[in-house]
Amino acid sequence: MQTISPPARVAFLGLGVMGASMAANLLKAGFQLTVHNRSRGKAEALEADGASWAGTPAEAARGAACIGLCLPDTPDVEAVLFGPDGVAEGVAPGTVVIDFSTIAAAPAAGFARRMLEERGAHLLDSPVSGGPGGAKEGTLTCMIGGDAAAFDAARPFFGAVGKTLTHLGPPGAGQVCKSANQLLVAATMQAVSEALALGRKAGLDPAAMRQALLGGSAKSFVLENHARRINEKTFAPGFRAELMRKDTRLSLAAMRDHGVFAPATAMVAQMMEALVNSGRGGLDSSSLGALVAELSGLEA
Repeated sequence: MQTISPPARVAFLGLGVMGASMAANLLKAGFQLTVHNRSRGKAEALEADGASWAGTPAEAARGAACIGLCLPDTPDVEAVLFGPDGVAEGVAPGTVVIDFSTIAAAPAAGFARRMLEERGAHLLDSPVSGGPGGAKEGTLTCMIGGDAAAFDAARPFFGAVGKTLTHLGPPGAGQVCKSANQLLVAATMQAVSEALALGRKAGLDPAAMRQALLGGSAKSFVLENHARRINEKTFAPGFRAELMRKDTRLSLAAMRDHGVFAPATAMVAQMMEALVNSGRGGLDSSSLGALVAELSGLEA
């Protein structure tokens, strides 16, 4: 397959917190970019910088050598790909479609088969890690499943949005890896929340405790970043709790599908249900620390 390099015409669909930054980085890399979103307002800044607007996913797909998607959940991806005026109605054979959304692995594999059989296009699943900061800086970690030749052809596209690019296997493989990633993040956040609550109940300075823990083998991204949010009670959303609940549900389903003994996954999935049910669904997922503090008898 021919490498898809700037100034090739590409498209990006879904301009939320992550998608808007990823699309902006494609423009900066020199691609000719067409964008689509349910509400056009989110495309205004990109249009001002040179992106073209498409009224439907099908229109965005026409003439694009590579198409990126970043959408909330599995039904959204299916609708944009195969619904009325969806990508499948406009995509040409040989096009590489990259789904950066975090969705269930089995449907992701099914979407890839359908796209290839019906349209001759290659759909890669590439959920990402790195959050809004990584999206803005173009340093996301991309966990990729799908055709290896299609991945190689789309490397310049991937390189515009991500730094760590790992092809993991056939369609759906990227989503399985992302389920593992979200388990690790959520379980670590639960442990950090409990540790900070312990420190507070024992009379320790939470900031000093965090600093001490960062100097040893307990150091982690969660301890470095989310623990600060917990200590400072700053829960404006970077990654919303309701989205982490969705992701831990996917992690739990993946464990079940593959017959893994997974008590930690079951526990953090239930904690995320409790977090959203406590009214914190629109807050950052690190507000788990406030829930644990509350359940521990501390002022949240």
